[in-house]
Amino acid sequence: MPRSQPDPGSGPPEFFRLAGDPLRWRLITELARSDRQVQELTGLLGRPQNLVSYHLGKLRAAGLVSARRSSADGRDAYYTVNLPRFGELLAQAGRAAHPGLRLAPAASAPPRPPRPPGEVAARLLFLCTGNSARSQLAEALAVALSGGQVAASSAGSRPKPLHANAVRVMRERGIDLSTHRSKPLSLFAAQEFDYVITLCDRVREVCPEFPGHPGYRHWSIPDPAAAGGDDETTYPAFRETAAEVETRLVYLLAGLGALAGAGRQ
Repeated sequence: MPRSQPDPGSGPPEFFRLAGDPLRWRLITELARSDRQVQELTGLLGRPQNLVSYHLGKLRAAGLVSARRSSADGRDAYYTVNLPRFGELLAQAGRAAHPGLRLAPAASAPPRPPRPPGEVAARLLFLCTGNSARSQLAEALAVALSGGQVAASSAGSRPKPLHANAVRVMRERGIDLSTHRSKPLSLFAAQEFDYVITLCDRVREVCPEFPGHPGYRHWSIPDPAAAGGDDETTYPAFRETAAEVETRLVYLLAGLGALAGAGRQ
């Protein structure tokens, strides 16, 4: 049988053109761990700001990276990597090499050995300013998506009552938040966690050092209630926030070997 010949005019897949540059690869891997500002990235990479900004622009144009204005200081922006888009490009690169190459979803990865009774994969603390929405959603979703394999808590630097839309949006997912209460950050200041995750730009600036040297992650997610208006008006923003938190948690839990099943995307 005649063998198919490669197209001599075809170049490498987009993934390799983007990620093959060493500096862009460093940017991707740093942002996969935590949302960052440009000045943080220049310090971590030891490269000038104009060069870092140039490569961030290339990644943004490809949809691999996005930016949001900081809610703490509107002059700054936080960059984050689009992990689902990363997976799409990686899958495209595999198919370009051979049509039989497929990426397996994180949820279908081989399970790790069973943990001893009472042992959890990780202890997670989620923080935002009011502990009224974002961090509460993250706490509840972490427990649900992991099937209880992680221990999750949440708190706020300036706690305020749990938002009714946070309860409503979790009820859609079969999770009851009605008995949850907001808690002050100081309640957990002496406890040890594996990861402390800030979901608010303001709380990141006041986040204390926790015992045991946990891993710190920042997810720059806007307050869904910040736009104002009644609960019905802001509810779509709460749904978007819950979806973003859920997507980020699926990747975090998969990396911890604690994803109970396929996440609801």
